[in-house]
Amino acid sequence: MPVWICKPHAELTPAELYAILRLRSEVFVVEQNCVFLDMDGKDLQGQTEHLMAWQDGALMAYCRLLEPALNEGQAIIGRVITAPPARGTGMGHELMRRVKAQAERIWPGQPVYLGAQARLKNYYAGHGFVPVTEEYIEDGIPHVGMLLQESA
Repeated sequence: MPVWICKPHAELTPAELYAILRLRSEVFVVEQNCVFLDMDGKDLQGQTEHLMAWQDGALMAYCRLLEPALNEGQAIIGRVITAPPARGTGMGHELMRRVKAQAERIWPGQPVYLGAQARLKNYYAGHGFVPVTEEYIEDGIPHVGMLLQESA
């Protein structure tokens, strides 16, 4: 059973930060063959929160929440990731349920936005997100901007 933790960047331990950056590099850079600067300065900015699922000492799922005050009034869900060994277990769906709840707890009533890889548009739609942009290319990958519907 995974242990879920959500904490601001100032409370991350060096080991947690290392595990986060390693998993993001493993999937976003190596697996997806996408050369980009993952460490974009936002991980340690403002009131950024990090949601993590740990199991047997390994980081199995992760995403970050960027505060609305620094993002045109919208909470931003980003860097959504499930570790390869956890795929197909439902952990990604649990991650989405928990990150939506955290966004509402931390910034109640604020709009919640995410830039989804276009191939995952239906996945995020299943969690209440609707497209609000045309497809665009980010780091060589098609994306679409999506906003959480109020009733989701």
